[in-house]
Amino acid sequence: MKNNTKKVLIPTKLDSIAKDLLSATGRYTVIQQETSDLLALAKEHPDTHALIVRSEKVTKELIDALPSLRVIVRAGSGYDTIDTRYARKKEIDVMNTPGANANAVAEQVIALILANARHLIGADASARSGKWEKKNFMGRELTGKTVGIIGLGAIGQLLAKRLEGFECKLVGYDPVISKDRAEQLDVALLELPQIFETADYVTLHIPETNETRGMVNASLLNLMKKGATLINCARAGVVNEDDVRKAKAERGICFLNDVYAKDAEGPKSVADIADIMLPHLGASTREANTNAARLAAEELIELDEKGISTRIVNRDIPVGLDRAYPELAFMLARLCRRFLGKGANLKLIETSFYGTLKPYAQWLLVPIVAALNKDFDRSLNYGAAIKYLDGMGVNYKDRVTDERKGFKNSITLDFFGETGKGMRKVSIRGTVTEKTTMISRIDDFHNLYFVPCGHTAVFTYKDRPGILGRIGAMLAEAGVNIDDVRNPHDSKSEESIAIMQINQQVPEDVLQKIADEINAERYFTINLGAS
Repeated sequence: MKNNTKKVLIPTKLDSIAKDLLSATGRYTVIQQETSDLLALAKEHPDTHALIVRSEKVTKELIDALPSLRVIVRAGSGYDTIDTRYARKKEIDVMNTPGANANAVAEQVIALILANARHLIGADASARSGKWEKKNFMGRELTGKTVGIIGLGAIGQLLAKRLEGFECKLVGYDPVISKDRAEQLDVALLELPQIFETADYVTLHIPETNETRGMVNASLLNLMKKGATLINCARAGVVNEDDVRKAKAERGICFLNDVYAKDAEGPKSVADIADIMLPHLGASTREANTNAARLAAEELIELDEKGISTRIVNRDIPVGLDRAYPELAFMLARLCRRFLGKGANLKLIETSFYGTLKPYAQWLLVPIVAALNKDFDRSLNYGAAIKYLDGMGVNYKDRVTDERKGFKNSITLDFFGETGKGMRKVSIRGTVTEKTTMISRIDDFHNLYFVPCGHTAVFTYKDRPGILGRIGAMLAEAGVNIDDVRNPHDSKSEESIAIMQINQQVPEDVLQKIADEINAERYFTINLGAS
């Protein structure tokens, strides 16, 4: 008889509640086996549907060894040990269980602070050896101190609550959290330099990403008070260890650490600078392990049975947003950049998202930035997009929209750039109608109804009779066929635009010859079928 259950592989020490919940549905066969050779175990179970892991690394090689794999669940919050981008390419959903370990980590931070402030580890060893060194272990009190919390997610918010009893002054940094929510937590939002400059304790609760890697470096550490304390229970890569080493020598800061580049036996690079170092115990409580296991199982069941996908972390678009609109945003940005001109120095991007698109404004910025640089991965987030624009010296503004204009589910992009002739602006609007991407306006050329696809030639010129025919004739001479054309006029500027879908790329010399012949204001070719 054929077994219709889905196989779930749990190659880690995880509370048995995950296996029990999955098995109880009757729809899963669960293999739970803690192992040091995950790849070998995977090869024994190539029909695995879902993989539930803790801190195990899920690499390309491992994913390739599981051809039936559809879901990876990280029983915990951080998922940097999983190759999420490769998983996405293989159409594998990656989920996590944020919040399951939050209280455990928050309590550990307080334990580290108190253990260090009162010298508990050294005093214990001294007392056990029969010594009585009270003078050597004069400590400090946490009460009344300023604590800076970097990252006000689940862990950071719980830490703020746990610190209430110590009557600390709380300052924090998080680019996402609202001011109202921070006020509810009694946390004053400050910029990073201000926090490092004023806090007695700085504790890190941020993921390791391209944005945050090495974020805590000399520029921030050199601002810390002498004798202040840095706590890292987040990820090793967010801290520049060499800069901590210098700051410790020069400013006498304390460093409390629970995270490493590799969770394994062997020498640790921070051993010489960590006042307290633990073997990544942040989530190691019975309660946290049970919570993470339960949530991992529940999320997998909800995804498979109900399609509930709110915990998927490697989708390039959110649930509820039609994929056609990120593609529209990408296409509009490519066109804006080409209309602005290769030599123009892009200075400002303004966006307007109408109708049901407004809640997805931050998501839609990502494909816009990806259109500017093919190396910008579309699986990155809004913060990465903003950081990229900042690095380019490009400002960004998302405008308040007026729904009375009737631009239902439309996107307008305005690009501003400096040219040799001053500031130039390009404005393009598009929408999706009957599942077809449509460009409706370019600058003051309205009612275009242009479907962007394939090889396209664009010319703008002073309106006068016969120009469109001359362009067509010169393209024909070069063996280029016109499949479609849009040729509206702007009565104010007395300009026309010719947008032509053609069957092949126009040679550069032919393009230049046409531009010279018609005295084109702007001209270019672009393949709108390629990224």
